[in-house]
Amino acid sequence: MWTEIIITALLVATIPLATVWVSSDVNKYRKLVFVTLFLTFDLILFGAFTRLTDSGLGCPDWPGCYGAANPMIAHAAISAVESVMPQGPVTHFKAWVEMIHRYLAASVGVLILAQVLIAWIKRRQFAGALGFACALLFFVLLQGAFGMWTVTLKLQPVIVTVHLLLAMGLLAMLAWLAARIHAALPQTKRVAHDALKLIWPARIAWLILVLQIALGGWVSTNYAVLACTDYPLCQGVLVPDMDFLHGFSLWRELGKTANGEYLSFAALTSIHWVHRNFALLVILSSGYVALRSRKVMGVGRIADAILIVLLVQFCTGVANILFVWPLPVAVAHNGGAALLLGLMTVLNYRVQSPIDHRRNHRSK
Repeated sequence: MWTEIIITALLVATIPLATVWVSSDVNKYRKLVFVTLFLTFDLILFGAFTRLTDSGLGCPDWPGCYGAANPMIAHAAISAVESVMPQGPVTHFKAWVEMIHRYLAASVGVLILAQVLIAWIKRRQFAGALGFACALLFFVLLQGAFGMWTVTLKLQPVIVTVHLLLAMGLLAMLAWLAARIHAALPQTKRVAHDALKLIWPARIAWLILVLQIALGGWVSTNYAVLACTDYPLCQGVLVPDMDFLHGFSLWRELGKTANGEYLSFAALTSIHWVHRNFALLVILSSGYVALRSRKVMGVGRIADAILIVLLVQFCTGVANILFVWPLPVAVAHNGGAALLLGLMTVLNYRVQSPIDHRRNHRSK
């Protein structure tokens, strides 16, 4: 089974690797990084689709599906379960969704392993690339471990949320690396001066965004999106009845408290309410940094993109509430969070790079 899954992952990775190989870009390593970044973003989108279609347990074992490398081989076992519970967690559709998600994740791992090999072969040409590539490999292996625990621990909310955060962290690392190996920015005193004033606001806004993504993952994994079906009020009031203690108790089963009792609606409300209000802090902090960055050389387009994504995120977030969590909008909201994180990561690199350049220049 392991051999068949690895072969499948290699076959899936063949297409992006071939794209890199036939590319006209002289720097194949740079091209590989950008392709890996793009596929990681796609993986996050498909992971959201997997979670939102309740396909996380479409194959209740790991890494295969009922001991087989793909749902086609496990057809009889899946059919037997589906006949008993047609609307349950195991169906042929959900099994394929889950396994495709695993194949995509494994192929991203193959691409990162290729980065490690190239960085090692050309370690003299790409200073520091080998260490960064090894960090990426460790990160994707850790992400795979949490993917396994997501299944074996039956969608335990804290595990699923950490799984999401690790995927976002991998995306952020790849975005930082992509910005690092991109064409260098003009290093003038004016650029460095403008960047210096933005470093800490950009870092704080990035951290606030990561916390909001964690809260969003907590909402999704606890199925708390529809705890409030109106906006800006929640259940007709500004501050509804909430249970923060049980809502934010981390180590517990899905739908239950740490004591094994069923999670109350007030607990779900607290999860939803915190996420929707923390979003305002993200809009203020990221919006402030983006507006201030628009006139900084080399950052203006990134800043404009951040402002657009912020607006779209707000609209999709409200649409999820008012239109009862439609699947395309929910997936788009997850993708918007990933895109916003990538853009904020690049912005942080752009405002940091002139300072690093000046320090390196002085140390020589």
